[in-house]
Amino acid sequence: MAVGFHCDGNWMYSGSEDGTVRIWDLRTGTCQREYESRAAVNTVVLHPNQKELISGDQNGNIRVWDLAANSCSCELVPEVDTAVRSLTVMWDGSMVVAANNRGTCYVWRLLKGTQTITCFEPLHKLQAHDGYILKCLLSPEFCDPNRYLATASSDRTVKIWNVDGFKLERTLVGHQRWVWDCVFSVDGAYLITASSDTTARLWTMSTGEAIRVYQGHHKATVCCALHDGAESAPS
Repeated sequence: MAVGFHCDGNWMYSGSEDGTVRIWDLRTGTCQREYESRAAVNTVVLHPNQKELISGDQNGNIRVWDLAANSCSCELVPEVDTAVRSLTVMWDGSMVVAANNRGTCYVWRLLKGTQTITCFEPLHKLQAHDGYILKCLLSPEFCDPNRYLATASSDRTVKIWNVDGFKLERTLVGHQRWVWDCVFSVDGAYLITASSDTTARLWTMSTGEAIRVYQGHHKATVCCALHDGAESAPS
């Protein structure tokens, strides 16, 4: 359900419906560590400090896995028995957002002076959609000083929220079915989305318009990635 890489490229992590989070040594191809979530894992992200994994599961649990201590260092349950569908961490480690099946985003920030994400301070609760939120994503470093949160939903829309006050900036409308995934370009000027309507769409953030529609699949498109050409519009 989720995969990602450590910054040095020596290992990767995965989260599975089998209820585990695993770390894989890319040099040997073997599983180095296994953490038990006790419920299907929907989402896993690596903190920018590269020392902690954060997972969200079907039972509504958020767990922080301290890789140095090789243990769970923190556990949160925003809503009991409400699946956490997606997690995202701000590029500088200052904020964490969790999105669930009830269309709600829970936002935490780090306490002042802490070096890890294990100390959460509740910041905001955002009722972003009426349906499931399938993906939430904070904007990348080169989007600063503007900071945004994108939420993709079963209501067929993607909403863009200004993190300063969580004001709704734009609603991207065009997909005909659930929107499963979204990815910002490096500078935050574009967003690509993937939908059950079999298409992927490239949106410009300045106008909120879809400037390209990618068609060809015969079933749902549930994930996407963006190859960012530095000097031209991404593809």
